[in-house]
Amino acid sequence: MFRILVVRLGSMGDVIHALPAVASLKHSFPHSRLSWVIKPRWAPLLEGNPFVDEIIPFTRSAREILATRRLLRRERFELAVDLQGLIQSALVAASAKADKIVGLARSQARESFAAMFYSSTVRTSAVHRVDRYLELVAAAGASNLLRTFPLPPGKPEGTLPDEPFVLACPLAGWGSKQWPMEHYTELARRLKLPLVVNGPPDSEGVLRQIQGAHVHLSGLEGLIDATRRAQAIVGVDSGPVHLAAALGKPGVAIYGPTDPASHGPYGGTLHVLRSSSAITSYKRRAADPGSMRAVSVAEVLEALEMCPA
Repeated sequence: MFRILVVRLGSMGDVIHALPAVASLKHSFPHSRLSWVIKPRWAPLLEGNPFVDEIIPFTRSAREILATRRLLRRERFELAVDLQGLIQSALVAASAKADKIVGLARSQARESFAAMFYSSTVRTSAVHRVDRYLELVAAAGASNLLRTFPLPPGKPEGTLPDEPFVLACPLAGWGSKQWPMEHYTELARRLKLPLVVNGPPDSEGVLRQIQGAHVHLSGLEGLIDATRRAQAIVGVDSGPVHLAAALGKPGVAIYGPTDPASHGPYGGTLHVLRSSSAITSYKRRAADPGSMRAVSVAEVLEALEMCPA
């Protein structure tokens, strides 16, 4: 049996963006066994995925790293594809001792030295990450490219309104990618539907700053369930927005320092708002939070009104 190893350890949005590429690999080699190495935190995104035969959790503990390395070598993979481009992910792919190890070219990998561990490198021309990953697996041998996002149903966590609601996911890895909390308060006041704000349990203090909103604390599975049930979504450049796009939900994605052309929601169901004053930067300290503040509540409301009912 032809054995394929995919390495994409995280994070949430990047794992979601990798789903079509992985589906394309499995669809092109239907009799193969496909294994995905991923951090346990993001593994729920792969539950029930018909294109993934095995989920291999990756942790940083020395004991687990050695155990994973032994497991990968026992599997005897013919093909390993690193969709992350970090030295860490490249080392995981290389440890499998696959016949062919494919990754991004040195100029495009997130850490250029990762390319040293590949037997074959690919320079992609696509702009968006979804399309880049598809180009990468095409070079690895995938002949039937799919743009599908198989995601689990999620599980209810906490309470949600019985009536239709708008789901907002205000948090992001960088403070400069967040829309001001007071803007969400005004949005909750002016919306015709209830505004539900979602975040992990440790974010309750921040979310309670948003007056007039229903605070919904959950893990990943609860977020998936809430996103599926929402009438529309409001978010920023973070995993929940990419989840909403993958599920085909309507709504608004507010962007500032990051470029929506390469990092935006994929598929066209979310309306992207970005201030004309925004300057693209992927350095957390250099990113200007003012470009997020410049997107007004009125603009978000107008975009939401254009969403299908």
